[in-house]
Amino acid sequence: MKKTVALILSLVITVAASLTGCGYKYKELNLRADFDQSLKGTTLTVYNWGEYISDGEDGSMDVNKEFEKLTGIKVKYLNYVSNETMYSQLKSGGVSYDIIIPSDYMIERLKNENMLQKIDISKISNYDLIDEKYKGLFFDENEEYSVPYNVGMVGIIYNEELTGGDIEHSWKVLWDEKYKDMALNFDNSRDAFMTAQMILGQDLNTENKADWDAAADLLKKGKKNLQSYVMDEIFSKMETGEASVAPYYAGDYLTMLESNESLKFFYPEEGTNIFVDSVCIPENAKNVDAALMYINFLLEPDVATANAEYLGYASPNTAVVNNKDYCYYQNKILYPDESDMPKVQYYHDIKSDIRTYYETLWSEVKLY
Repeated sequence: MKKTVALILSLVITVAASLTGCGYKYKELNLRADFDQSLKGTTLTVYNWGEYISDGEDGSMDVNKEFEKLTGIKVKYLNYVSNETMYSQLKSGGVSYDIIIPSDYMIERLKNENMLQKIDISKISNYDLIDEKYKGLFFDENEEYSVPYNVGMVGIIYNEELTGGDIEHSWKVLWDEKYKDMALNFDNSRDAFMTAQMILGQDLNTENKADWDAAADLLKKGKKNLQSYVMDEIFSKMETGEASVAPYYAGDYLTMLESNESLKFFYPEEGTNIFVDSVCIPENAKNVDAALMYINFLLEPDVATANAEYLGYASPNTAVVNNKDYCYYQNKILYPDESDMPKVQYYHDIKSDIRTYYETLWSEVKLY
């Protein structure tokens, strides 16, 4: 995929368009691939983002329980709040996971540091369902270490009752004193820096330390305007009206919208980050065969659709995207027309000295 797409007007989607047809109701599981119980009694340890799989809530499919019933494999399911948290756990060497679901730039880092093992695609019969445009991307050019799970972009969520309808479609709203003590920002370095870098017109993967200094200075200036830095806490804060404006992932906006119809969304005019989260197998995984079976299960059309509907993220699975019964079928937030696509940049893995530099700056921002 191209790193940058032509500039367009910011996108705002109405409540009606966003919610049409969504019900999250579990239906009978029809399988495309063959699964067996040859690994019954073993344990599969999955390390994933919080709230990032259909879990049976509100009548949705409980993906892990369905996998357990089908295969007899016990799923030990653990959560992390950021790519960096997951990386630290893996790097410590004191833990072992069979499945992780990092973002693109983190996959690139893990691959470069020999922390992933190759995936035998021949054992994943559903791999042909992955859209070609999400195969062979920069972080896994030879399709050896990852299988796409979700696709998304970052935008601004705002509560129209609290902000009014004339909000500027820019990252600058996080610095706008009109929203003082009601604005949120990301509690992870890469995404938080992105909000400032976009205002400054920077390459999100710059190796110029002066650029990172400028972005850190802007974040420091904006800190007094913020209520707090958040990750999963954003759900309760935006759903209840405790906060009025925040950057977050488009898919999560659609989830929040179900609890508060006053929430609106736009992609800022300066551009934004696009990401692909993919399933990987760590180098020290203990149950690789179960991991391969689990990946194939996640690609099953019914399972992938259940996940896509529950999470609200764009799916890289063609069986989902082309399913007219899919509740987000042709949703313009998740699947904007080419003419409505914002300018986007992927995060790439950055050489270690620059990464250390901006992480140090981030610590300074948090303490400022």
